[in-house]
Formats: sequence, structure tokens, C-alpha cells
Amino acid sequence: MTPRAILFDLDGTLVDSARSILAGLGRALESEGVSPAVPLSPGLIGPPLPRTLATLAGSSEPVLIERLAAAFRLHYDTTGYRETEVYAGVGDMLSSLARKGLALFIVTNKRIKPTRLIIDHLGWQAHFRGIHALDALEPPAADKTALVCEVLRRESLTSAHTWMVGDSAEDRQAAEGNGLKFLAATWGYGAAAADQQDLASRLATPLELLQRVSAYSAGRTP
Repeated sequence: MTPRAILFDLDGTLVDSARSILAGLGRALESEGVSPAVPLSPGLIGPPLPRTLATLAGSSEPVLIERLAAAFRLHYDTTGYRETEVYAGVGDMLSSLARKGLALFIVTNKRIKPTRLIIDHLGWQAHFRGIHALDALEPPAADKTALVCEVLRRESLTSAHTWMVGDSAEDRQAAEGNGLKFLAATWGYGAAAADQQDLASRLATPLELLQRVSAYSAGRTP
């Protein structure tokens, strides 16, 4: 059906935060004298911060994880977020979708504070009708599937008219778990969300999303 709303993941879908996030993670480890248990690579980005830090530290000891998280937040929430890069074509895509009257939303594992800082820094406030993160709920959402479920309820969105765009397997699961049409942003951190057997779910560029929306609006299924 013709989409009336689109839910977007943030990191790896609309923006590339890899450089700034990895720099912050590295500083956090250094501050606690912890050697990374796995390489600092973009593949770490996506899960909630505590899970990422536990993977990097090779430990889930609560006190250590909280210290690492505090060190990361100090860097990222003051200057690090400003190094966020926008994928080519995303800005124009968002502007065009908003002009078409679609309701756009952010649904992210990223903490709500830096998410809002990034959206403000990029001047994207007017594009989105809602910005939602796991830690913005009380209690925090258990995972992205639960977050999307709550967003649909809070924003009075119907699954038949809502699409979701993301770059990870978790994004795909969150969409499918809530009955949404899912499209994989393969320009992001990888094609983890793209089903090899489902080429119709792949987006090669942001422009392709605009083309699909236009096709559905015209009554054509691309």
C-alpha cells in the first residue's frame, strides 16, 4: 500500500557516525586502561552502547561498563557528534519526502541525547515528526522491535501504511515483527539487512527510495 509514514534508523542509514563513535570508544578504553578485545571497526556500531562496550572490553562487569560509558558520553556528547557525516543524497531525499507529506520518524538504538544533538546540528528538525530511541522510553525499550511497536502506538501509525528503512538485521527484524514493509539501505555499514533472496527489499541509493514512494503513489508496484 502507499506509504504514509517512514521510520528511519539513524547510524548506517542516514548518517555515518563511524569515525566519531570509534574515536569515542577508543578514548573510553584508554581512560580505563583497557585493551580492546576485538578490533575497533564499523561493524561494532548499531547495538546499544553497553552491549558494544562489553564486546570491546571482553567483560560485562557493571562498574567497568558504566565507567567506560561515562567516558564515551563525555567525549561524544560534547564534540564527537559534530563529526557525523551525511550519506550522499540523504538530505535531498528527506526534504523531498517531507514535501510529499510523508510523516518521517527516527527509530534508533542510539541514545536520545546525541541523536537530538545530531539532528539539530544537521538542521533536520523540520523533517521529522518524531525522534525515538530505546532510552527515551520509561523503562527503556528492550530492543528495536519493542521500540517500533511503541512508536506505532504513540504516533497512531498503521502498519499497512508504514515503511521502515535500515541497514541491519535487527532493523529488518523490527520491521517484520511489526508488520512493516522493510527496505535495506545497502549504502550504509553493510548489507546485513539485505536478504540475498529478496532483491526487492534493497535500496542502492537514497534516490531509489524516492522513486519507490512515487511509484506506489502512482499505483505502480516497483
